[in-house]
Amino acid sequence: MLETIVVPLAKIVVLLNAVLVAVTFLVLMERKVIAWAQSRLGPMRVGPYGILQAIADPIKLILKEDITPRKADKYVFTLAPIMSLVPALVVFAVVPFGPDPFYYLSDINVGLLFIISVTSIGVYGIILGGWASNSKYPLLASLRASAQLISYEIAVTMTLVSVILTTGTLSLVGIVEAQREGGLWFAFVQPVALMLVFIGGLAETNRAPFDLPEAETELTGGFHTEYSGMRFSLFFLAEYANMIVISAIVVIMFFGGWLQPFPNVPALAFLGFVPPWIWFIGKIFLFLYVFIWIRATLPRYRYDQLMALGWKVLIPVAIGNLVVTGILKVAL
Repeated sequence: MLETIVVPLAKIVVLLNAVLVAVTFLVLMERKVIAWAQSRLGPMRVGPYGILQAIADPIKLILKEDITPRKADKYVFTLAPIMSLVPALVVFAVVPFGPDPFYYLSDINVGLLFIISVTSIGVYGIILGGWASNSKYPLLASLRASAQLISYEIAVTMTLVSVILTTGTLSLVGIVEAQREGGLWFAFVQPVALMLVFIGGLAETNRAPFDLPEAETELTGGFHTEYSGMRFSLFFLAEYANMIVISAIVVIMFFGGWLQPFPNVPALAFLGFVPPWIWFIGKIFLFLYVFIWIRATLPRYRYDQLMALGWKVLIPVAIGNLVVTGILKVAL
């Protein structure tokens, strides 16, 4: 009972709380980084240097009035943000934070397939939220989100297949161990796949410059226009949790997961004193910083440009990368 029930439940509680706390501070990090990019200070009033703003924001959202539009479908309107958040949290069940079983909940032999399948469900929350709001702007946003997901899911999935061909396994722990055995991160072996997965990850999480489902200048907020209070915050929890998931996938697939840089080089053996989970979390936050940096830097795509990029550029490049990987795998 201890090994099959108590320990996994304890891990689940710790992991969920850690993710939710990380999300609240990630919002503060985003506000600070964008402020620095614009020569501002960002939040400074709550706590020293505004660090307690991450606590004040959730309290404010909990206390705000939760309004349901009179003509909305009340049950679906409430279910939609939950459908967005739950898949984003479930994915962490197979994310390994270190080499030992202590650092992850489970290592299933189809871990990558599990992540692709579960994260695809999250868009249903956006679609249903836009439809149930019974408002034109959220409905347009939900249509955009569904078209955007189809466009970029194909490219990302085909790109991940090329990494699977390289490693020969769908296990996330196995993918990291393959990089340890090869002595080289897959970012150097599959640079095209890295760029495709990262760009597709930006689009799938509705982050700038692909934040068309939320386009404030066109849709006044997009799919969450009619949401307020705690249900509004659930959508944002899902978005930032998905950012962490995409960053974790990129780190595991291309940057050695919990491995130190160049783990087989004797001259860098002194880096082994850093615990594996710190390497993993540090790499994740580096990519989260890149997410925020891109939002502060790049303008939003037009919708036709977004679709053209997905269907005319990313998907053909993903197919080409897969074909080249297969040829090299057979030849070598």
